[in-house]
Amino acid sequence: MPSRPAAETFRDLHVWQKAHGFVLETYRLTTTFPKQEIFGLVQQLRRAAVSIPANIAEGFCRRGKADKARFLNIAESSLEECRYYLILTRDLGYADTTVLMHSLEEVSKMLTAYTKAILESR
Repeated sequence: MPSRPAAETFRDLHVWQKAHGFVLETYRLTTTFPKQEIFGLVQQLRRAAVSIPANIAEGFCRRGKADKARFLNIAESSLEECRYYLILTRDLGYADTTVLMHSLEEVSKMLTAYTKAILESR
């Protein structure tokens, strides 16, 4: 398997690109929520979603493996928080979250693989 060229910026990372796409989808979805959720579920879901690519970006420039892994772990934690908010969104009947849940699962797998690659690198 040919190796990929090294990412020069966080924007070159496929996992960041997918996570950023998830944020954009999340913002679109939450515009349809009831007005009473603007300072509740909308704000919480958006904040957690933004935290995923933001922490991937912040971890990218860190020098040590442990430091990089710490930021990727924060991204993973925010991802799980989003998973719960999407379950809550569905259960409250605010929206069908199937597509967003699929997108989140894809980011989750990529983030796990990226973290593993960082930790196993020399």
